[in-house]
Amino acid sequence: MVKEFKNTGYWAVILGGSSGLGLASAKKLAAHGMNIIIVHRNPRVEMEAIEAEFEAIRSYDVDFMAFNTDALNAEKRGEIISGIKNITGDGAVRCLLHSIAKGNLKAMAGDDALQNTDLQITLNAMAFSLYDWVKVLVDENLFAKDARIISFTSEGSSRAWQHYAAVSAAKAALEAITRNIALEFAPFGLRANCIMAGVTDTPSLRMIPGHDELAAYAIKRNPFKMLTKPEDVANAVYLLCKEEAAWITGAVIPVNGGEHLQ
Repeated sequence: MVKEFKNTGYWAVILGGSSGLGLASAKKLAAHGMNIIIVHRNPRVEMEAIEAEFEAIRSYDVDFMAFNTDALNAEKRGEIISGIKNITGDGAVRCLLHSIAKGNLKAMAGDDALQNTDLQITLNAMAFSLYDWVKVLVDENLFAKDARIISFTSEGSSRAWQHYAAVSAAKAALEAITRNIALEFAPFGLRANCIMAGVTDTPSLRMIPGHDELAAYAIKRNPFKMLTKPEDVANAVYLLCKEEAAWITGAVIPVNGGEHLQ
């Protein structure tokens, strides 16, 4: 395997990298020589399994650091940034990958219906926090001269699904924020894109009410009659981090095997 990021001094900062798409992406980038920082929030009971995954990342002979803390808390974010700066030095973050999946999945009607505060919490976690992290990394001069901002959206940004209203709003906002990051931070060398992942069997999917039916419908629609795998999405993250992807920015890129075609 070609390790094109080896000896570049590049780092990927992955927000929400202890499972699912974020973890798969961390492994893929590490396999190609990228140093990895993961910011995650998990209870102690889950840490044995997570540490085993982190050890797999270390096995690629890259530098690795994990912060088990709240990436959405401004004070904690400041502490993480100080830690990142001590680890990487200036101008070393090649990739900021936003994979935070903290969303409310309440119905809009009936008992315990979705409230305005639920929307605010979901949009802050899954959309606004991308800008918070981009801004602070720019202000602290931590991005490389050619850096890649990547986040995960879904078809729910433009379609209505039961119980998905808050996350749908967040995904639409995430895409809009990403487009504007691509425009307004271009003078700083940033490229920003969203990956629209197909329905993927992750812990986040399994939290959605009726996820089995959603997965079955995705397989029916998909020309290859398969679900998207986390590794499929990780491959696209890797491609967007390569030198050859420097002219791709402001895009929403489907990575779903054609699931969106019908």
